[in-house]
Amino acid sequence: MRYDDFRRSDDIEDRRGDDGGGGGGGIGLPMGGGGLGIGTVIVLGLIGYAFGIDPRILIGGAEILSGGGSQTYQTDRRSGPAKTGAPTDEMGSMISGILGEIDDRWSEVFQASGQSYTGPKIVLFRNATNGGRCGMAQSAMGPFYCPPDRTIFLDTSFFREVETRFRGCSGNACKFTAAYIIAHEAGHHVQNLLGIIPRVTRLQQQAGSKAEANALQVKVELQADCLSGVWVNREEKKRPGFLEAGDIDAALTTASAIGDDTLQRQATGRVVPDSFTHGSAAQRKQWFMTGYQQGTVKACDTFSAL
Repeated sequence: MRYDDFRRSDDIEDRRGDDGGGGGGGIGLPMGGGGLGIGTVIVLGLIGYAFGIDPRILIGGAEILSGGGSQTYQTDRRSGPAKTGAPTDEMGSMISGILGEIDDRWSEVFQASGQSYTGPKIVLFRNATNGGRCGMAQSAMGPFYCPPDRTIFLDTSFFREVETRFRGCSGNACKFTAAYIIAHEAGHHVQNLLGIIPRVTRLQQQAGSKAEANALQVKVELQADCLSGVWVNREEKKRPGFLEAGDIDAALTTASAIGDDTLQRQATGRVVPDSFTHGSAAQRKQWFMTGYQQGTVKACDTFSAL
């Protein structure tokens, strides 16, 4: 992916710091082997209830890093004031550029339908940080979007996890994988602006079973995958040549690597479709490609298609 000419967004809050600390303080929560600590689940559950948002949407990519590892604790570490604006390091500059282009393309889409678009903010952090109205943000949660704050929380080490642990990409193509992941989270922001997240939350609250609520969540996540594909389509038309050989394949490999069936099979050796929250590998690949090939929000109606 060529991103040198991307417009850099200033809507970045960089809490990474030099010490790898939390950047915002907060109470340390346990992250047990196999998933989110119960403290995190309770906090997100209460926040979801208070704001009328399903906690699984707040968590976003939480299940991605589930499984394995010994129990660790995040401590209340503080660093200096967070930096705001476009970062100057290579990783931060790339993320700032991706966000700038995402904002520009979605602004065009919204304007064409007579709507206005205000993009999300991205908070970069290491290990753990204050997640605002979505509680504590921790590395093991993966990237996630916080609807009430309209903010994406991102520990950049996640990109290394995708490459080394999940083998979702390799080499230079991992830059585009990073763009796909950020565009997916921005897709949740688009859903929030369009009122999709609140509507789905109400349906989940009325659902008669956990499996039914999970199925709705899968549609939310697959739609975000599709919307990320829409951004790639629009960006390619705006900047021909920004994609390099292997980029789309890298996005599809990543989508496959973080499919619910792939992760469940790796973690437990079996697949339980009723427990899916993000969609199977095949579904994630299919919906990203639908968005990429058709380039319209209308094409991303996962709710009618599934």
